[in-house]
Amino acid sequence: MKLKHVIRRLLKTPLFTAITLLTLAIGIGANSAIFAVINGVLLKPLPYPHPEQLVDVNHTAPGVGMRDAGSAPFLNYTYKDESRVFQGVGLWRSDTDSVTGIGQPEEVPSLDVTDGILPILGAQPEYGRLFTEQDTLPSSADTVILMYGYWQSKFGGDPSAIGRRMIVNGKAREIIGVLPKSFQFLDRKPSIIFPLRFDRQKTFLGNFSYQGIGRLKPGVSLEQANADAARIVPIALHKFPAFPGYSEKMFEDAKLGPNLRLLKQSVLGDIGGVLWVLMGTVGMVLLIACANVANLMLVRAQGREHELAIRAALGAGWQQIARELLSESVALGLIGGVIGIGLAMAGLQLLLSLAPANLPRLEQISMDLPTIAFTLGISLLAGFLFGLLPAIKYAGRKLSLTLRAGGRSMSQSRERHHARNTLVVVQVALALVLLISSGLMIRTFVALRHVVPGFTNPGELQIVGIYTPESYAKEPVSVIRMQQNILDKIAAIPGVSSVGYTSVVPMTGLGWHDPVFAEGHDYVEGTIPPLRSYKFISPGLLQAMGNTLIAGREFTWADIFEKRPIAMVSDNFARELWGSPQAALGKRIRENLKGTWREVVGVVSDERDDGVNQKAPTVAFWLPMMDHFEGDESFIQRGFSLVIRSSRTGSRNFVEEIGRAVWAVNPNLPLANVRTMSEVYSKSLARTSFALVMLAIAGAMALLLGLAGIYGVISYSVSQRTREIGIRMALGARNQQVTGMFVRHGSALAGIGVAIGLAIAFLLMRLMSSLLFDVKPVDPLTYAGVALGLAAAAALASYIPALRATAVDPVDALRAE
Repeated sequence: MKLKHVIRRLLKTPLFTAITLLTLAIGIGANSAIFAVINGVLLKPLPYPHPEQLVDVNHTAPGVGMRDAGSAPFLNYTYKDESRVFQGVGLWRSDTDSVTGIGQPEEVPSLDVTDGILPILGAQPEYGRLFTEQDTLPSSADTVILMYGYWQSKFGGDPSAIGRRMIVNGKAREIIGVLPKSFQFLDRKPSIIFPLRFDRQKTFLGNFSYQGIGRLKPGVSLEQANADAARIVPIALHKFPAFPGYSEKMFEDAKLGPNLRLLKQSVLGDIGGVLWVLMGTVGMVLLIACANVANLMLVRAQGREHELAIRAALGAGWQQIARELLSESVALGLIGGVIGIGLAMAGLQLLLSLAPANLPRLEQISMDLPTIAFTLGISLLAGFLFGLLPAIKYAGRKLSLTLRAGGRSMSQSRERHHARNTLVVVQVALALVLLISSGLMIRTFVALRHVVPGFTNPGELQIVGIYTPESYAKEPVSVIRMQQNILDKIAAIPGVSSVGYTSVVPMTGLGWHDPVFAEGHDYVEGTIPPLRSYKFISPGLLQAMGNTLIAGREFTWADIFEKRPIAMVSDNFARELWGSPQAALGKRIRENLKGTWREVVGVVSDERDDGVNQKAPTVAFWLPMMDHFEGDESFIQRGFSLVIRSSRTGSRNFVEEIGRAVWAVNPNLPLANVRTMSEVYSKSLARTSFALVMLAIAGAMALLLGLAGIYGVISYSVSQRTREIGIRMALGARNQQVTGMFVRHGSALAGIGVAIGLAIAFLLMRLMSSLLFDVKPVDPLTYAGVALGLAAAAALASYIPALRATAVDPVDALRAE
């Protein structure tokens, strides 16, 4: 059948066509938008040459409970010396650095890399050169490479920037290269890149502060790479000495081993599970939409039954009639798909605005050719699916019998309604599954919001990062005095109630983890105790954060300036080692077997650190300046985050006043990572919030489509049973009896759909277990609440068209054909 004939026929029924196209466009557009995200994030390869050869050189230490230990200089040297599988291997880490002398002082995101990292990723400089091994030697000149965007914004894209010097952390560095605009470093967005510098002669076991990247030789599998790394790790443990206070046996007891994985897998993390769940949910929405449209097509085909019978009588075969019906449905599917692409483009912007900040590879998401091909593919499939049932039902039957059927004598058989009823049951069942998934996510979100994070009123906390370079204050005491002056200046700002600083902002999952040795506890010689979180904090921090001092006292400035050997611990740390917070007071701890014993003077309430869905870590709180700490003759914490409690948090004027207070102490100290604690807290819930919103949207769409299906079936049933209704009312049937007949019909369909949906949900919801918190995949409250709610909504959807039945005039009904 020619396309123009199909279009002309569809235009004769504009209401049917508009409703059908809108239903399809929503279902197809939602699937197209989600597929664009999955394609950009999960399916596209990393933008590097031969990305299948790139691996994350990660390690595991199950002996101390570390699944992802990262990598270390001693391992990197050994891989370079001993590996049989790598073309190249290197280390990197994210950082921030202060840049001065180019406009206002600013803290910019940066990367530190060994000389092998950029070549491993196939980077070629736009201008200048990359790092060489010479740049990584401690004695070499300070150099820096610029990312393209930073070069454009700060140097106007001037090639003569190569060879110029810029001040970073108070030091002049020579610009040796600019990377091309197309180059991306994994999912990071640095502005500048520095060479990592290690002295091999001063390299010890440990220092897992880095990430590793390796490029495998052609033909080497991931299993072979892990096997080779497992051979190398023991060599590395014998090749380098342990830090003072540690021993080689500690690392052996930590059961250090390789955990190499594809670099793409490392970049993606666990986001794939969330996205595939969302793809499944919007796929169900499309199925519900197809069932809805199939019901509309059945009604349309039934209205054309007499016409089709005449055509069959004139010699049209069932193939011709089926082809005509399918051509209409496929045309509807394709037009709905084209409209769906437009909706998907708009929906994609909504998706990206709702997407969690840690969703990787956002820049790869677009309505590209594969996504458009996918959209057209599901449009064709949808058109075929919802057109198949009417084609089978009406092209294959003996249509000639229709010509003999009499109008008044013809009644609607059970078989005539069976297909439409089945489609409604399918819609209700799928809608129930989506509503249950939404309900479980709502329960999860509520449970997460009720977790006590360990601090109070995050909306009143302003967070500002600051780093004090050695060039601005070399001696540790000078650094502490500068930090104290900054706190005093900020405390004088109107509206500030308290202020302090910490090395680690809660809920970020960042920080320093090392063992802590407790006096009086037996440690077999060489064994390593559990890792603890290390935090360096100032006086006033507990009050600013709203932490509770459970026992003892907090730090004072006198403790810091006099370098008193003291520490504080978290409540769970105290209970684990000594049974109670009070019992911990007076006990002594140290960071290694040769470290200085430090007396526990206070116990602080537990605080969530890696999201509220994770247990609060055990924490050791240290002074920001100490003697003989971690082998450092005079340790000083130069980087810290100000925590400012105020009713003015988040306002631009307030941040500007903080900046002026800091610059009154030192005009070269830029503010970094300016944010509120509410933003940090919300970011920790971002993945759950994203999944919740998307599932809620899918559930709402499914509910509306499902109820529309029930409404349509009951409404059609009322119109087809007009004569029967008239007879019943003429014989004395009351309005309640007539409406009850149709409500029972709709409720029965919904009940069957709910029962089937509960069974499906029972089997499928286990796939969501990784997204849930404090809620079981089979949660009786959620299942019962959703089932009852859907049943009630279905009864209402049945009742509205049933009311029309009571308005039927018995006399007119008895005359109806």
